[in-house]
Amino acid sequence: MKIKTDEISSVLKKEISSFQSKLDMAEVGEILAVGDGIARVYGLDKVMFNEMVEFDNGTLGLAFNLEENSVGVVVLGDYTDLEEGDQVKRLGRVLEVPVGDAMLGRIVDGMGRPLDGKGPIHTDKTRPVEIIAPGIAKRKPVHEPMQTGIKAIDAMIPIGRGQRELIIGDRGTGKTAIAIDTIINQKGKGVKCVYVAIGQKASNVAVIEQKLEKLGCMDYTTIVLAGASDPAPLQYLAPYTGCTIAEYFMYDHGNPTLVVYDDLSKHANAYRQMSLLLRRPPGREAYPGDVFYLHSRLLERAVKMNDKYGAGSLTALPIIETQEGEVSAYIPTNVISITDGQIYLQPNLFASGQRPAVDVGISVSRVGGAAQIKAMKSVAGRLKLDLAQFRELEAFAQLGTELDPTTQSQLDRGYRVLEILKQNESQPWPVEEQVVSIFAVNRGFVDKVEVDKVRDFDVKLIDHIKHAHPEILKGIRESGKIESEETLEKTIQDFVRAYREGKAAEIRSHA
Repeated sequence: MKIKTDEISSVLKKEISSFQSKLDMAEVGEILAVGDGIARVYGLDKVMFNEMVEFDNGTLGLAFNLEENSVGVVVLGDYTDLEEGDQVKRLGRVLEVPVGDAMLGRIVDGMGRPLDGKGPIHTDKTRPVEIIAPGIAKRKPVHEPMQTGIKAIDAMIPIGRGQRELIIGDRGTGKTAIAIDTIINQKGKGVKCVYVAIGQKASNVAVIEQKLEKLGCMDYTTIVLAGASDPAPLQYLAPYTGCTIAEYFMYDHGNPTLVVYDDLSKHANAYRQMSLLLRRPPGREAYPGDVFYLHSRLLERAVKMNDKYGAGSLTALPIIETQEGEVSAYIPTNVISITDGQIYLQPNLFASGQRPAVDVGISVSRVGGAAQIKAMKSVAGRLKLDLAQFRELEAFAQLGTELDPTTQSQLDRGYRVLEILKQNESQPWPVEEQVVSIFAVNRGFVDKVEVDKVRDFDVKLIDHIKHAHPEILKGIRESGKIESEETLEKTIQDFVRAYREGKAAEIRSHA
């Protein structure tokens, strides 16, 4: 076979002309020591704080401690396969998580990876986990209600869109139940919700997911789970990831959003564990010096944007678990000072059957009436003060002294108000029904109803108005105020008369 030199030379010329030098440059270091989710790496001289790095086996890490001779890296995954001498390379980017409509209805981990077995999340959008909170010029005062559907909260401790309201109390007092009821109450209101479970048992989160699925609430909800068995770095990242997922809907679509952080006590514990392993100097209760900044930079991202920037909002409901009601501990006082109010849950009230067990005395919303509709403001204005006076009278009455008729009537009214404020879990009330219920007890229409029948009366009254006078509820819902107090009073009076005579069912069937 004869070799054709001209053909070979033309091929060589073509290859030389199209040759491109592709030199892949990466700064690479190696592991000096690894353990407990922390790797000490040598050789990454130019790595930046919070920059992502990649280990030999594909596991990602976050550059956290920049020291003179080494870098402290938190391992975002299983660290047991890593060994001393393994290579680590810089990725030149900060941590980002997937965002978008595809995240709704899913359960993801602290890095936005699916955990629910429903396959991959089909989205090409990502957002950085850490961003600087919007400045004051982009914000607007909180003025729209974020209804929880819980009478005691919507009447006396109202939450507004863009607010940060802390839910605080001992273990098993119903903190998560309030947050989940708030998510349930957003159904049909266009609010996107994110529930972040930090250090929770996976079985508890599965129960919450089933409840939300059953009530049709997972369509607008994402669950971010960094369980008790997950490493501390993922528990540390989870609330920032949840906040980032919600921010996509707020910034890109102008949606109102709600994020629940359950709970930030465990988040602070995970951060303390990481910091101590990284040999950062411990401070009070062994927490590092920047533990305040840990939560302030997260909760400052809750905002009501002004119209120029899309008018979206991000409402934060952080949860803090106290030990034996110790509100003055380090983490509770930190978070109380960052938030715009707190809902305090009392174990004694919970044990006595007052549920939700909200202690009205020390619970407060620093937004106040700005987050209420006019109708609620008009009926609930004195409710908090009346309840505080009732608590004092109740303590006085326990001494066994004889009470004058005025004091006795105040006590009787107080017991009925407490009954009206009791509510079953996962059954949020629309605001117009709450208004009618509180109006009835405030104006004394419930005074003649036996205390143990007050809740039955309440439900039947609302049911009667729904069917016989739906225009009353519709008017409150659409205009935000009670259009005719005389009509409402007459309707309730007629129902009270029939109820006391045992003819409430007749009124209902006649309607």
